[in-house]
Amino acid sequence: MSVSGAAQDVHSLYTGRTPPGDEDWRAGGFGLYVHWPFCAAKCPYCDFNSHVTAGIDQRRWAAALAAEIARLAVELPGRNLGSIFLGGGTPSLMAPETVDAVLRAARAGWGFANDIEITLEANPTSVESGRFRAYAEAGVNRLSMGIQALNDTDLRRLGRLHSVAEARAAFGIARDHFGRVSFDLIYARQGQTAEAWRAELREALAMAVDHLSLYQLTIEPGTAFGARASAGKLRDLPGDDLAADMYLETQEICAGAGMSAYEVSNHAGPSMESRHNLVYWRQGDWAAVGPGAHGRITLPHDRMATEAHRAPDAWLDAVERDGTGESLRAPLPRDEQAMEYLLMSMRLSEGLDLARYARIAGEPLDDRIIGGLEDLGMVRRDAGRLMATPAGRPVLNAILRELAA
Repeated sequence: MSVSGAAQDVHSLYTGRTPPGDEDWRAGGFGLYVHWPFCAAKCPYCDFNSHVTAGIDQRRWAAALAAEIARLAVELPGRNLGSIFLGGGTPSLMAPETVDAVLRAARAGWGFANDIEITLEANPTSVESGRFRAYAEAGVNRLSMGIQALNDTDLRRLGRLHSVAEARAAFGIARDHFGRVSFDLIYARQGQTAEAWRAELREALAMAVDHLSLYQLTIEPGTAFGARASAGKLRDLPGDDLAADMYLETQEICAGAGMSAYEVSNHAGPSMESRHNLVYWRQGDWAAVGPGAHGRITLPHDRMATEAHRAPDAWLDAVERDGTGESLRAPLPRDEQAMEYLLMSMRLSEGLDLARYARIAGEPLDDRIIGGLEDLGMVRRDAGRLMATPAGRPVLNAILRELAA
């Protein structure tokens, strides 16, 4: 290391911030997240920033999103986008012209990697699947579908507006128009048995193209399910032991089908991981626009956390009035950067780069703690990386508490 480089590193330990000119984010890549906050209905388990509204001025929203992208592109020049993710809410309620305007703004602001991944989240209703062709023509090349269950009774319980028949039809349309298609399922649902989940998972794997996101149902405060649970009205949920068994069987069945877990809840075929989500888990940079969107961007002197106004009308008014929808921009101290890298990277099967962690934190992880976890068979080290073992992944939160101590 040069003298000036060493001085920068020492300076950063005292300021608690990333040294000027730091480009650690390149290890994780650069992406754009676009949040569309509107849904046709609010699902009872959902704690995302989503809103039901009768009318949306698509042209006004397209202009505001494009303006936010242009603003961030000026701050982050000379970069190539590796991924764009249109999430929500329900982005498949966006007019294709709105999607086209957003992608044009992104291309004008940054260069696109030759193999850029452009993902749009969609629900499999007939109305939304009717737009799939137009999204593909606008440049979307990957679809992530919120199927959630392959059982009509459970779809109604989950507040979904589609049927299994609609989901299958929409999935077929998606395969005709997109090279990559992923879909989500929720397990450990009310009244669900291990046998029923095994059958449903095998059915999903027979449909899957390259990627599956499989989430255990969690009851979050502030949701309709959370209120029902607090009132003792949400019954028949699988107990912890049964839910754990479902998780373990999920890993075994998916691995046997060639869809191993590359992240705690995400399974993919070879080289078919979600590149955009890897930006988060590998602690890259991502510009974020739209109501409630959270971003991480590295500027010449700091790595910054950004947040946008959550309420759609407040965000839209702020963009048009003030030229920015951001409600917060703050430098991230090194200890917070290190904690984020630890928490996110350990979710991946590839784990954490120990040398990179030490650079970010200013000190390495405690070798004694790692050794103790190794002795318990919870983690292993390989080629300078630390990762949870199959035995450790179900208790990852406990492992992270030990490593962060």
